[in-house]
Amino acid sequence: MTLKTVLNDTHRALGAKMVDFGGWDMPIHYGSQLDEHHLVRQSAGMFDVSHMTVVDLRGERVREFLRHLVANSVDKLKTPGKALYTCMLNPQGGVIDDLIIYYRAEDYFRLVVNAATREKDLAWINQQAQAFGVAVTERPDYGMIAVQGPQAREKVLGLLREEDRKAIGKLGKFVAGEATTTDGIEVFVARTGYTGEDGFEVIVPEAQTVAFWNALLAAGVKPAGLGARDTLRLEAGMNLYGQDMDDTVTPYEAALAWTVALDEGRDFIGRDVLERQKAGGAPRQMIGLVMDDKGVLRHGQRVITAHGDGEILSGTFSPTLGKGIAFARVPAGEIPLGAAGNVRVDIRGREVPVRVVKFPFVRDGQPQEGI
Repeated sequence: MTLKTVLNDTHRALGAKMVDFGGWDMPIHYGSQLDEHHLVRQSAGMFDVSHMTVVDLRGERVREFLRHLVANSVDKLKTPGKALYTCMLNPQGGVIDDLIIYYRAEDYFRLVVNAATREKDLAWINQQAQAFGVAVTERPDYGMIAVQGPQAREKVLGLLREEDRKAIGKLGKFVAGEATTTDGIEVFVARTGYTGEDGFEVIVPEAQTVAFWNALLAAGVKPAGLGARDTLRLEAGMNLYGQDMDDTVTPYEAALAWTVALDEGRDFIGRDVLERQKAGGAPRQMIGLVMDDKGVLRHGQRVITAHGDGEILSGTFSPTLGKGIAFARVPAGEIPLGAAGNVRVDIRGREVPVRVVKFPFVRDGQPQEGI
């Protein structure tokens, strides 16, 4: 059965083209994916991300549980509202899912996990939580709207009560706070996102999600679909679960070493595999590619390097750069940055030279140096 968010009828009324996304009926665009991409880079756009799964964890040992469950260290979360991006691993070091953890109180943490992995995530979390006496509660009573772009924060702040505006406006990146809108809607506002632009992801009671969306619409924020979200996140150098990583890929093989904390005395699931890869090197690596020739880099295309063949993971035409960009997973080994020809991509039997670059490809709406 196809799942629908509380905003499904609203999307259709706005003329959205709907597609299946991980079992959810979601908007791919509302007319022009390209326009929606530029809208977020230049002003502000909003995305329905109510298909994401909100999970609340409560218990005296919840921090101890999370120290065991994830590869990053929740001990970095010392102030209520602080957030942490991390991966949840299997015993082989493979990524079960990437997620965000919010510290609410010492006995209360909140997770936001991916929609397509909901069932396996909940099963795994519940299984691991039993030994720690942690209560795991899925929150289907919430919707979520991401408002992203240079003007996004200003638009959201304009909908909040005056007494909450200042506190939410002062939130640092990867910090969340509670607020009430001028219409009396209680919201959980996080300065996080998946586009490479500033903005907020706002968790709203499901019963008020349509009203909050309409208030944003009235404030001049236009909707954007999954198509623009995908090109924006790839330009921003952000992984997509199921395409750039999965439970057969370790964080080191997904360019996510920065999310791994091998802090002393913490025995998290999959740690032994990561320690071996850190010491001896991972067998594969993820690299960024730019193609200056005409054409588009696409998932599954063969990538040819001096160390052996790999494949394109996520690939697209970058609206901001005006050329093809991609993530690729290839055998480990040093590959010089910059010069085209060190790496080639097989596009319908033609080996096209590409440049290996550091990602993100775009930051704050601007191409990165060397792109």
